This record gives sequence, structure tokens and C-alpha cells, in this order.
Amino acid sequence: MFQHLLVLCAGNLCRSPLAEALMRTRLARAGKGIEVASAGLIAAVGEPADEMTCLVAAGHGLDLSGHASRPVDPGLVRRADLVLVMEEAHRRHLLELAPAAAGKVCLLGRWSGGEIPDPYGRGRAAGEAAYDQIAAAVEAWLVRL
Repeated sequence: MFQHLLVLCAGNLCRSPLAEALMRTRLARAGKGIEVASAGLIAAVGEPADEMTCLVAAGHGLDLSGHASRPVDPGLVRRADLVLVMEEAHRRHLLELAPAAAGKVCLLGRWSGGEIPDPYGRGRAAGEAAYDQIAAAVEAWLVRL
């Protein structure tokens, strides 16, 4: 069914790298061979994950030290069987760039509470809250993948 999953946020510095790492880890534990990638709608090329996000991730057993941001491109979207975004605005933005992707773009939090706010620059508590929302969303998607 799904072979390639793409997770998007704005800058590919906080939410999408965290979701990518968590989704990859949980899919591997579940024995599901699904490739997971992340990108950003307004991302620069090659930036490391946000420092606070790395700390939050490490506190939950995830390593984001090898992450390098990248902007979404048509090839990534075409390759993906499912594209998960953090906010409705991300979905609209992506569909302006790639209208043909309409049938495969969903909110990551679709089954667990909706949009996941950006913690960038808002401190550790916001980062932990984002992690909690992302973790709940990943768990909700696992049974559907």
C-alpha cells in the first residue's frame, strides 16, 4: 500500500524532522518497510534541526544530529504515496505548488487533534508540546499504514 511517506512543515527544522524520526522508528518497530522523508515548504538547504528540537528529541530517545533541511520539490511529492503536513495552511501551500497531489495530502494530526503549532523560537515547553502532539499523531497513523 504505502511505500513512501513525506512529512512537511514550514522550515524543516522542528516538526517535520521530529515527525520523520519518530515515524521511521515506530514503523521499523512495527516491521513496516515504509520509507520516510521530510522537507519544508520554505526551507533552506542543509540547515541542522533546531537546537531545542534536538534536545526534546534526545529526551525521547531520538537522534536528529544528522538532519539537514531541504525544501520540498516536485520529485519528492511525486514519489510520496502520502504527504503529511502540520497545518491546513501547509496543505493549501503545497497544493498551489503541486495540484496533482490533492488526493494524497493530509494533516499529520488528522486522527489525533488537528493542526500541530510551530514550536520554533518558543522554548522547551512548546517543543515538548509539539513532541506530544506529533507522537499522538504518529501512533494514530501507524494503525492506518
